[in-house]
Amino acid sequence: MTKTFRQLADITCPVIDADAHVNEPPDLWQTRVPHHLRDRAPKLVHADFGDVWSFDGGKRTWNLGLTATAGLDYTQYQPKGARYADIRPASFDPKARLVEMDIDGIDAQVLYPSVTLTGAKSYSGDRELQLACVRAYNDWMAEFCAGSDGRLVAQAVMPTTNAADAAAELRHAIDTGHRGAIISAFPNGGFALDPTDDDFFGLAQEAAIPLAVHTGSFLPNNPEGMWADLDGMGVLAMGSTAKAGVQSMPVAAMLVFSGVLERFPGLRFVLVESNIGWIPTLLEQMDDSFMRFRFYTGAVDKMRRLPSEVFRTSIWATFVNDRSGIEQRDRLNTDHVCWSTDYPHSICEWPNSRRVFESVFQGVALDTVEKMVWSNARDLYSIDIAARGV
Repeated sequence: MTKTFRQLADITCPVIDADAHVNEPPDLWQTRVPHHLRDRAPKLVHADFGDVWSFDGGKRTWNLGLTATAGLDYTQYQPKGARYADIRPASFDPKARLVEMDIDGIDAQVLYPSVTLTGAKSYSGDRELQLACVRAYNDWMAEFCAGSDGRLVAQAVMPTTNAADAAAELRHAIDTGHRGAIISAFPNGGFALDPTDDDFFGLAQEAAIPLAVHTGSFLPNNPEGMWADLDGMGVLAMGSTAKAGVQSMPVAAMLVFSGVLERFPGLRFVLVESNIGWIPTLLEQMDDSFMRFRFYTGAVDKMRRLPSEVFRTSIWATFVNDRSGIEQRDRLNTDHVCWSTDYPHSICEWPNSRRVFESVFQGVALDTVEKMVWSNARDLYSIDIAARGV
């Protein structure tokens, strides 16, 4: 008889958080980019109302707030007003992060940025400045993870300046120990494939490096990666639809129908913080559109597999709290679904992240639960950590 999940004690495997974040330290870019770029590199400004990041000499700003809520009560959430002196040091200190993970029962974390959440264009559209900022972040992230005995898993930000730059940065990231790469556009920097992208994709396939698209990026209708206004009721609509997959669906469809996965079938894409409840509907509709329209669109000559098969083979997704998605698990590839906390952002439940298991996994086969919280991410990122108690 198949054992099903009933309580937290049923899970005896290690737990991997497939999407957690850092809040980059205030001096990261000011100490690491060349001197002649530092006036324009990201810097922290101590405003009267809280700490603010300034980019490219003040061309854009971003308030510290909802990316640093771990440990706060919901009533304390604010889109601005936080200060680095007050937020949990685990945002930027790897030793403190490991302690926070132990408290939360997390054995390993796959790490993403906060300042560059929408992509490398957050730094600047200027090639020299963007490349310098990307390299500074990636080198810092590699150092952040280096002493963790494999528990902290680095993901490198990829530039959007051109495909050759992206391929060069991917090679550097691989050489410095990153286990994945974060893209916010195709390697050429746009939202349509170009032949120049092939070297990047070939390298990612050869090195078995997953390519991640975090929600809020890879948006053709927001090519500059500008942050939305987080004040007022509008954020409720934006946040709700994003968590329901509205931003992830077009990315998934774009990847499936772009043809890149026909030419590079070994590529692995990860939709991060996308949740999963939308996936069955999209798969159904992509297959229907393909069957109906493949002749006049030319897809009949370009795709030999159903879109749903392409998705199930090559695309992974992470979720935080998605009961509807788990209830539809028989229509998903459960080998490609990974649980996450989003620590220390505003939808995380630290220090009780695992309580989510009791609301979403009731009655689910225990071996399926263990895939989602452990072995899927382990295999995707080649995470080698000892089983709990060993």
